[in-house]
Amino acid sequence: MDTSSRLEQANDNAAAFWLAQARAHGWQSHVRPGFTAVRCARTADDSQRFLVTRPYVEPVDVEEQLADLLGRWETIRFTLEDPYDGLDLTRFGAIRMPIMPVMAREPGPVEGVPAGPAAALPAVTPAHGDGTLTVDEALDGDTFALVERTIVDGFPLPARQPWTRGDALPERLLRQPGCRAWIARVDGAPAGACLTHDDGAATGVYWVTTLPDQRGRGVARSVLGTALARAHPDRPATLVATSAGEPVYRKLGFTRQAPTCWWSRTSPGG
Repeated sequence: MDTSSRLEQANDNAAAFWLAQARAHGWQSHVRPGFTAVRCARTADDSQRFLVTRPYVEPVDVEEQLADLLGRWETIRFTLEDPYDGLDLTRFGAIRMPIMPVMAREPGPVEGVPAGPAAALPAVTPAHGDGTLTVDEALDGDTFALVERTIVDGFPLPARQPWTRGDALPERLLRQPGCRAWIARVDGAPAGACLTHDDGAATGVYWVTTLPDQRGRGVARSVLGTALARAHPDRPATLVATSAGEPVYRKLGFTRQAPTCWWSRTSPGG
């Protein structure tokens, strides 16, 4: 497969994942060639999500679609992902966030991580106990709720605290085609988590997190490596990396494809 398409595969996967969340929550969505939007609606001022998925000739065409949706959806807060970095959304009251890389990993086994569902994992550096590490797929509602809570507390997500089951990630998401969830435990206690979404072309990785008291012990690498090895090792994997996460992803074989620009508005504007 032509690796020049990895960026578009990452874009398409992210759009598909947000549409899966929209279906799980019962949210409104808007899809046009090269542009996907989701009207997140837990609360009146919840942040809407907009994703540019293909290059555009005229930035004004994208900005006009955005302006139309902001008006129709009465949007207060939003985040827009622009992997082509040609938009200027300051007139909408948005600020440009730090650039993050879109990364991709070619298909293949994960070094040091067996692919079998019951394969043993290396122990982490113990802070207490014996450091026994396990990573399991969340296959039921209670385990998925544990994944959700780990993500809410690990990032953290202040708007979702105190944690309420199903508020950030409803159990219905687990039943969306391609969506899978993974939980890491150290000595039986939750330590980290991530989600993956397979759209038939690539496996997207989302919400990779480690709880604060477990950081620096290899948990993130283990939970992500296990997810990659057990989900679809025959497909490319994609993600958007933070500066803290990029070194971990590089060790697992991810490489930069392109920088992506995110714009965020946190109050009414424009």
